[in-house]
Amino acid sequence: MPALALVFNAFVWGVSWIPFRHMEGHGLHPVWATALIYAVIVLAMGWMRRHAWRAFAQWPGLVLLALAAGFTNLGFNWAVTQGDVVRVVLLFYLMPLWSALLAWLLLGERPTPTALARMALALAGVAVVLKTPETDWPVPASLPDWLGVAAGFSFALTNILLRRLRGAPGESRALAMFCGCAGVAGLAAAAGTAFGAITPLPAAGAAGAWLPWAALLGTGFVFANICLQYGAARMAANVTAVIMLSEVLFASASSVALGAAALDARVWAGGTLIVLAALWSSFARTNGGDDDRHSRILEDKPS
Repeated sequence: MPALALVFNAFVWGVSWIPFRHMEGHGLHPVWATALIYAVIVLAMGWMRRHAWRAFAQWPGLVLLALAAGFTNLGFNWAVTQGDVVRVVLLFYLMPLWSALLAWLLLGERPTPTALARMALALAGVAVVLKTPETDWPVPASLPDWLGVAAGFSFALTNILLRRLRGAPGESRALAMFCGCAGVAGLAAAAGTAFGAITPLPAAGAAGAWLPWAALLGTGFVFANICLQYGAARMAANVTAVIMLSEVLFASASSVALGAAALDARVWAGGTLIVLAALWSSFARTNGGDDDRHSRILEDKPS
């Protein structure tokens, strides 16, 4: 059951691009959709778990956690709606690279030679994925690319902050992440709409077209979070990380089947290197605990 729970979490995130694109097709931009969905979740959880708010006074770092989780969801949800789904998901799974760098800078945990080797492997995979005949140098070439990379970086930061805030109540950490998802997406949607970069909210009369998709996705996010907490608490962290990589499979299969991504030899080769780096991180163990940090990188995805 714990393994199936984790697979369900990965499935929800791997196919989340489908309802987001349907909602966009009915006039609701993915950034607005993210803000509205998480606002409802925050209102419900904030009411049912009112005691969780008290920890914010004792743990001010929860605000930073909220921001990191908010940028993670904003970037990922926007990217998979606008770009090639497989490409975005692979760039998002650069998390072991960002985690090693952030742990070095913020926690003083110097990466081991094997950790540096995994970083090099992941970077090589990114170079292969990004290097197309139209690009002179393998750097992110579009907004979805940049959003995917930024979301992965934010997720790595989220995991680092979760480690620093492990003494805070779990409900308060979850509430902080949900608040960040609603707040960051809401501010981005309002600012983007004001500057003409994001389409405004559709008329109230059109809600009947996108509201069922929003309800479905919001329900999926809630149950995915419950399944993640259930599964991750009962399985080894490295096993959790490996199972969560099934998100790449779900995203790839669904997007290729529905024409939202293209898999060529370059993407296969680069994606294999990135996934191998993530798997290597998941199974690695050292006496100093550095590699064990990487094995937990997928343990607390801010759903």
